[in-house]
Amino acid sequence: MILTNGSKAPGFKLRDTEKKEVSLEDYKGQNVLLLFFPLAFTGTCTEELCLIRDEKSFYDDINAQILAISVDSLFTLEKYKAEQGYNFPMLSDFNKDVSRSYGALYDDFVLGMKGVSKRSAFVIDAKGTIQYAEVLDNAGELPNFETINSILEKLR
Repeated sequence: MILTNGSKAPGFKLRDTEKKEVSLEDYKGQNVLLLFFPLAFTGTCTEELCLIRDEKSFYDDINAQILAISVDSLFTLEKYKAEQGYNFPMLSDFNKDVSRSYGALYDDFVLGMKGVSKRSAFVIDAKGTIQYAEVLDNAGELPNFETINSILEKLR
């Protein structure tokens, strides 16, 4: 399934690094930047998430909630978050259901790995509608944060 602008964002419930259940519904009434990333402790993923960490005050100022999702276990994400000082929720999609529902899952990744999240970005407005969807096939690329940030500023 391919999600596009104007699509209803698929709901989900996942566990965060504190083992709490988090759902998209928890953020109803807020704009959300939903980021899928392939794997913790890898170069491009760390670069992307550090960019977000370092710009967190910008997202706070425009009332945008960041949620980062990967298929890593919540225990791996807990260590990664602590090591990098990430200041936003990181959610484990270990069973791959949410990545699949957003069309953000590699069948085959690298080194024989299967079922890894594709680097993707979705801007979801306060009503739960997707205002921007970017699913990258090349894990070495970053989402277009200039466009993403512009859309989020307009939604503020």
